[in-house]
Amino acid sequence: MTEVLIEEAFRMRRFSYAPYSGFKVGAALLTSEDRIYTGCNIENSSFTPTVCAERTAFFKAISDGETKFKAIAIVGGPEDATELDYCPPCGVCRQVMTEFCDPDEFKIILAKSSLEYKTYSLRELMPLGFTNGNLK
Repeated sequence: MTEVLIEEAFRMRRFSYAPYSGFKVGAALLTSEDRIYTGCNIENSSFTPTVCAERTAFFKAISDGETKFKAIAIVGGPEDATELDYCPPCGVCRQVMTEFCDPDEFKIILAKSSLEYKTYSLRELMPLGFTNGNLK
């Protein structure tokens, strides 16, 4: 399943709208029911309304009633790059993941290709996430 997620993330990267940064990102999110939701980053000239690929995938899934997730694959880099480096999620995306994912079970797959990737737990990338428990 990891390779499928990575391939979907690469496919979505092609749809990225990144005319300002030139940094294109694709993501593929796996639900607990093994459905895949995809996303790409979408920039805006005023920058603040820009949304990351990861959040696009999450919000598509959540708007379809999905709230349990297993993993996400993320690929990204400069538009003209011939070779990609690992592209970790930004802090805002990590916070969204913290809202909906088990920090020990949810896997974040950072890929350079379908064969070259690293997998992290959400807790590894967000060790002190702010959760609903902090509001009690």
